[in-house]
Amino acid sequence: MSQVNVKIYVENYGKNKEAAIPILQAIQNDYGYLPLDVLNQVCEASEITKSHLYGVATFYSQFKLTPKGKNAIKICKGTACHVKGADVTIVAFKDQLGINIDQTTGDGEFSMETVACLGCCSLAPVVMINEDVYGGLSSSKVRSTLKKYGKE
Repeated sequence: MSQVNVKIYVENYGKNKEAAIPILQAIQNDYGYLPLDVLNQVCEASEITKSHLYGVATFYSQFKLTPKGKNAIKICKGTACHVKGADVTIVAFKDQLGINIDQTTGDGEFSMETVACLGCCSLAPVVMINEDVYGGLSSSKVRSTLKKYGKE
């Protein structure tokens, strides 16, 4: 990202710490995540300290410091999903993909995160891959589900 675009963020939203959230939202909108070099440039071009900017970026779950994979996996951890085995489903995805929550596979194909609720409680446990919803996804179904997205 060029310094020019960072200057545009600062010009549009301001130089003080109150501008941190809209600046972070704009960066994430452009990149899909918050590249550290861009965050450092924001601090250089504004009055926002690194500690404040990183504090905001790590406090709010909407912000991601690593790029998402081509296929974004969201595993529901709501009450119904938790009771029906979301933790077992998480372990199955970890085993198949070789990554942990909030990580992306080395090839950039898959990223995995947990969410508070997907709003499909009657289908618990629920997983969303991109825009596709999978209910009742047991650990034995994880492998076949990932094959639909090119994971062998």
